[in-house]
Amino acid sequence: MSFLAAASSDQGGLTAWLLSLVDSLGPIGVGFSILLETVIPPIPSEAVLGAAGVLIDSPWAFVAVVGCATIGSILGAIFFYYIGRALGPRRSHAFLDRLPLVETADVDKTFAWFEKHGRSAVFFGRMVPIVRSFISVPAGVVRMPFGQFVLFSAAGSLIWNTVLVTLGWLARDFIEANLHYLDYVVVAVVVLGVGYLVYKRVKDIRHHRRRRRTTASRAQEVRGTGDRPA
Repeated sequence: MSFLAAASSDQGGLTAWLLSLVDSLGPIGVGFSILLETVIPPIPSEAVLGAAGVLIDSPWAFVAVVGCATIGSILGAIFFYYIGRALGPRRSHAFLDRLPLVETADVDKTFAWFEKHGRSAVFFGRMVPIVRSFISVPAGVVRMPFGQFVLFSAAGSLIWNTVLVTLGWLARDFIEANLHYLDYVVVAVVVLGVGYLVYKRVKDIRHHRRRRRTTASRAQEVRGTGDRPA
């Protein structure tokens, strides 16, 4: 694991801390990092799991890394499940709206998607960045059976974590050579994500303004028609 310590010493901030955590605690550090990622969406779980894949030198190590990562994912999902269960629909919306990189429209779509697809939304949502964190909230709001929720969350998380760790293992030579660039990759992804959200927000605002103008124009036409003498 020494290459992780060397890479983390070349970096600063959150990524360096997570890599040092994985380096010092091994699979348990991976699980703790994924727990934090589930509760705090901007944390780069993809980077952590990819780096963890480099550490694998035996089948048992693979099982330990994926298992700990999945346990961390489940614990984070349970946290948000009980947030939704305790707050209810309105306050859950307000809570999610305050999270970084989360839009009101995305929250509405998530709730609507859950109401339509139910259990499958929990399963597939665990494989979608950011969504995998708060898909648990509507499950708690509608009081989805807890055992069922844990089962589908665990299945989706297991698949997602297995894929990322496997990719890290397959690309271990490349990752070892370029891990010191990890912070730049994370920053680039965050900047692109924020840029997309800003673009989408501006687009939505313009759409709402056009709709209000159209509605006001139609209302004036209706009033004008009503004022005409018979």
